[in-house]
Amino acid sequence: MSFQDLEAGRPLVSRQNLNNGKQDATQAVASGIFQINTAVSTFQRLVNTLGTPKDTPELREKLHKTRLHIGQLVKDTSAKLKQASESDHRAEVSASKKVTDAKLAKDFQAVLKEFQKAQRLAAERETAYTPFVPQAVPPSSYTAGEVDTRSDESAEQRGLLVQSRRQEVLLLDNEIAFNEAIIEEREQGIQEIQQQIGEVNEIFKDLAVLVHEQGTMIDDIGTHIENSRAATVQAKSHLVKAAKTQRSNSSLVNIYSSHLVTHFLYPSLIGVVGHVMGLPLVGLGIMIDCTLKLTNELPI
Repeated sequence: MSFQDLEAGRPLVSRQNLNNGKQDATQAVASGIFQINTAVSTFQRLVNTLGTPKDTPELREKLHKTRLHIGQLVKDTSAKLKQASESDHRAEVSASKKVTDAKLAKDFQAVLKEFQKAQRLAAERETAYTPFVPQAVPPSSYTAGEVDTRSDESAEQRGLLVQSRRQEVLLLDNEIAFNEAIIEEREQGIQEIQQQIGEVNEIFKDLAVLVHEQGTMIDDIGTHIENSRAATVQAKSHLVKAAKTQRSNSSLVNIYSSHLVTHFLYPSLIGVVGHVMGLPLVGLGIMIDCTLKLTNELPI
């Protein structure tokens, strides 16, 4: 089971630890890589929204949560992959499992590269852009120009205008405080991105070492397979040669037997039978000679 199997929608193989019923480490790695790949695709879409009118504080919060979720998935999957790889060094582990774990390690490495690219782009855009915040509309319907041109407004209207201006100042102060909070939150988010980039880089380095070790292990398996295949071909060749030699020896035996019958047994047989039956030797020889010819013509 590899990451491509999960991505293609193939069901997970039901392989469980018989001791405690927990999910198999290899299966857990494949599932984790699939989840990371899906989350990274979502993260990339959110990153592409930064700097656009849709770049709001709510989007930044969603981006932050998605980033943390991916980071946790990466840590969990990395731990499971190490567990699966450590078990591959045992002699009883099959070659197919070792090959599967090696493929999963490369899949994990590839999806981590995509996440690293998205992380760097997110850090650049969050630094360059501030989220879009809709401006609050002041509750007063009076403007400074209207105040200057109205000389006949009452004291009550002037009181409302003063109150409106106070509210505008309060809104402005709130907006400044809000913007400062956004800036502080953005800086904190950038620091978190940088920290997570460092963590992912460390995992990526460990993964590179693991992939190299597994590559060496797979090469050894391939060498053993090639050696076994060569030995099988050589053994088959020896068997063919032995069979040919056996058939050749059988032919020599038949020729030798025929020669023995013709030159040694045949004259003796004529003499013995002729003596017993009282037949002439010439007639008896012709009869036996015909019998031997018919016998030689019969298929063996």
